[in-house]
Amino acid sequence: MQRWLRQRCRAVCRPAPAAPGRRQGCAAAAGATTAWPPLPPLRPPLRTQLLQLLQVLAVLAVAALLPGCSGGPRYSSRIVQTKYGSVRGVIVQLNSRRLEPVEVFRGVPYAAPPTGPLRLAPSQPPPPWTGTRLADSFGPVCPQRMPVADLGNRTSALQAMPRGRLLHLKHLAPFLTRQSEDCLNLNLYVPGSGE
Repeated sequence: MQRWLRQRCRAVCRPAPAAPGRRQGCAAAAGATTAWPPLPPLRPPLRTQLLQLLQVLAVLAVAALLPGCSGGPRYSSRIVQTKYGSVRGVIVQLNSRRLEPVEVFRGVPYAAPPTGPLRLAPSQPPPPWTGTRLADSFGPVCPQRMPVADLGNRTSALQAMPRGRLLHLKHLAPFLTRQSEDCLNLNLYVPGSGE
């Protein structure tokens, strides 16, 4: 250890000439303010680094979820007048920094429900409504038969089906749960913020 200190001292500072008969050490050298060069900063232990990384990731996760936690849809301030009544849409923020929000009008009826005497007849205008209709949810889909009853059950029909079609059906299945003959609705996407 002493040998290392002596070598280090010689490399760092140049001692001033000593008085006759006296030895001069490195620390007492004239003009030397420090005996050692600054040491490199110590790295924190791995556990501390991991905890810091987890804290940063937690903050980023919370920041990413905050825009989606607004407590419900953000309604447009614009009310659109149609022939049949007024409609208010919702503002949808797209998952891109470069794209502006879109004003969406969901489930706006464009024809009367084709039920009773209107079944298999040309479509008729929808009945007018009073007040402002909130166009914030999709209308029902038209009745249709799923090719198979249970997509989770590996029946012979599913085993014979091409894999791509099966994946497509599994993706569409949640959208086909709400079916009705009153399905003549429009979903309109309008550029701009609607404010």
